[in-house]
Amino acid sequence: MTQRKPTVRGMSFIEMIVALFILTIGMAGFSMLYINSWNSNKFIIETGNAASIASRGVSRTVAELRKVRQADNGDYPIESGDDFDIKVYIDIDGDGATERVHYYLQGTSLYEGVSEPIPGLPVTYPVGDDTVKVLANSIINSSTDPVFSYYNNDYPSDTVNNPLATPVNVADVRMIKIRLMVNIDPNRAPNFINVESFVQLRNLTNY
Repeated sequence: MTQRKPTVRGMSFIEMIVALFILTIGMAGFSMLYINSWNSNKFIIETGNAASIASRGVSRTVAELRKVRQADNGDYPIESGDDFDIKVYIDIDGDGATERVHYYLQGTSLYEGVSEPIPGLPVTYPVGDDTVKVLANSIINSSTDPVFSYYNNDYPSDTVNNPLATPVNVADVRMIKIRLMVNIDPNRAPNFINVESFVQLRNLTNY
């Protein structure tokens, strides 16, 4: 008796088309998932880097502002103070001379400008900044979100008159708050990362 060979049935053309369609949909879904995951991770990493740079910029500014002192021409340690701009006198490089240091927000970047004193009788300072460097990028502070806020000697017991109105009477300032709102893409969540710190102006206790 002859044994019958099993019948091997191949896929029909329609079945092959359906299988390819399902495979294509699966691959497309996986590709979209991978791309979205990559973009999300890239955004998180870039946001973290921007926040880290801003944090270092704020820490640097705080450390420098603690050392404000009288200018070499006798001017008061704080020249001027506004919501997005402050000029102070600091021996920023430890050379014994007192530089004028200018912190300001321009566009979406926080800058530090430094001017060296010009020897003479009296000592003078240039009109503009001698050197400028970027301290932080991707800053989105608006007109209602100042970078610099100023407080007098009565803070925190007096919250009615603090923070001080700007431009400040520089003689009243004893503490400054620095606040940076960091966002590399305002069109994407999260809205921003808040980086802030207070600095006590130690050398002003004698004024």
